[in-house]
Amino acid sequence: MTTAVFHVPTLKEARFPVQRTDNKQAHTSVLPPLESKNPSQLFNWRGKARDVWLAVLPPLLGLGLLIGVWAMVSVVTAGSIPTPLDTWTQAVTLFSDPFYRKGPNDQGVGWNVLMSLERVAVGFGLAAAVGIPAGFAIGRFDFLSRMFNPLISLLRPVSPLAWLPIGLLVFKGANPAAIWTIFICSIWPMVINTAVGVQRVPQDFMNVARVLNLSEWKIVTKILFPSVLPYMLTGVRLAVGTAWLVIVAAEMLTGGVGIGFWVWDEWNNLNVKNIIIAIFVIGIVGLALEYALIKLATAFTFEEVKS
Repeated sequence: MTTAVFHVPTLKEARFPVQRTDNKQAHTSVLPPLESKNPSQLFNWRGKARDVWLAVLPPLLGLGLLIGVWAMVSVVTAGSIPTPLDTWTQAVTLFSDPFYRKGPNDQGVGWNVLMSLERVAVGFGLAAAVGIPAGFAIGRFDFLSRMFNPLISLLRPVSPLAWLPIGLLVFKGANPAAIWTIFICSIWPMVINTAVGVQRVPQDFMNVARVLNLSEWKIVTKILFPSVLPYMLTGVRLAVGTAWLVIVAAEMLTGGVGIGFWVWDEWNNLNVKNIIIAIFVIGIVGLALEYALIKLATAFTFEEVKS
């Protein structure tokens, strides 16, 4: 006599029916599993949104504050300072044709900016060609450091425009005099930062080079240059900023084509709108140069990764 066995379904089996495929029971859920959102993904999304918000909102508030103060000053001065809207309208007209030529002293703002950048490039290039090797030599040899440090301390605080008459006297021309002024003012940051970087190279590195009997060329290229590169790029960044500041003042005095001369010429014509536009152009170009050099310095600066 056989006894019948009845299977009583459990609560889980009653809620989720199963399909029988063979003699064995294969439990296959009919309903799809519920998908739950990952809290970490939601947190990351909120964090990214917060970073974007903080990156966009403060600059916009700062720009709005500047425009608001500008508008108030325009009202207080009874129109002596043009309003932001009038200046914007003039800027649209001005930049619709930035490369026109109507004579040697009447050229578009684009030509003036390019001429100023050309002078900065020549003067800065000459300063880098002289200043960086001089910084390596001064930082490497104690005798040269003691010899040139007093001279650098004496000449570095001299105002940039004080060198302009010397350039006019020696070179007999406005353009080379402006390049000379850029050269003499942008060389000091590169010399000083490069020399400081060389002096801060760990002594252990130099001891290893002495043990291996490395030549001076290999010491410079294999040990000093990689270690000094961040300091050198900082000096380059400071020198470019100084050069761009100096060229505007130098061109105001020397004349010719350039953004500084353009500002002075517009002042003689009492065109305040163009002067304000030139101020923004100078600031934007300087900001672009600074940003490009910061990215360059970041690309060549390596940080030690700690495990």
